[in-house]
Amino acid sequence: MRIGELADRAGTTTRTLRYYESLGLLPPAGRAANGYRSYGDEHVRMLAQIRTLQDFGFGLEETRPFVECLRAGHEAGDTCADSLAVYRRKLAELDACVARLRSVRDQVAAQLARAELAAGAAQAAGEPMCELAPPTERTPTP
Repeated sequence: MRIGELADRAGTTTRTLRYYESLGLLPPAGRAANGYRSYGDEHVRMLAQIRTLQDFGFGLEETRPFVECLRAGHEAGDTCADSLAVYRRKLAELDACVARLRSVRDQVAAQLARAELAAGAAQAAGEPMCELAPPTERTPTP
């Protein structure tokens, strides 16, 4: 298949395909008799692997071990040792991110609880609630 067809099947652009080739993520295409690049199903599989990993938040360089695993003839790009190591690193990053988000969530929940208590105490004491006044309308100046 030609580069445009591959791009369509992979949901990307021909420019992206050429970029991946320049990085060595995609093997160079064969050339047809007329000089056009000729791609095969293995290119489609590699691009699908790259796209899936990028959708999961993997960086482009992080996809390299998966593509190399496919190139080595493995049915799936994630069964090689280097691919598994990338999965482990990414999972550790995600776990750290989730932990940070939980910490921030707990802090926001504590602030909300404190603010609600303060607002309730002020209301019980008969203090007026501090509400933002609606913005005043501006009259255009001549």
